[in-house]
Amino acid sequence: MIKLKSFFFLFSAVFFLSNHGFCHAQQGSVTVNQDAEIDQLLELKKDLNKDKKNYKIQIFNGSHSGALKAQEDFKKAFRDWSIDMEYETPNYKIWVGDFSTRLEADRALIEVKKEFANAFIFKPKRDKKEKQR
Repeated sequence: MIKLKSFFFLFSAVFFLSNHGFCHAQQGSVTVNQDAEIDQLLELKKDLNKDKKNYKIQIFNGSHSGALKAQEDFKKAFRDWSIDMEYETPNYKIWVGDFSTRLEADRALIEVKKEFANAFIFKPKRDKKEKQR
């Protein structure tokens, strides 16, 4: 008897809510009012970031002779890419490429891993040009 009363109550509640518009979808529109200069600022930001390279691929970390070998092997396999040798005590690192987006770096990493299985993507803390200042 209690189950029947519970069912009847639940059925009545659903019927009541659906007949009073609580279960119907609503339609509407949104209007965005923004200053025209916002678009200009966004374009300016895109232009500033266009030349900024955010990602590199590291292919080697170890001894100086190993770094030289990795650098030579990379030049043979990938002729058009930039190569940097960095020294962070006590290891030498070989960094390749300058990629603007993570997607661009991911695509390059697929190719690089065919020759250098331990390669990985990273964001340098600061650019070489900044180090020289």
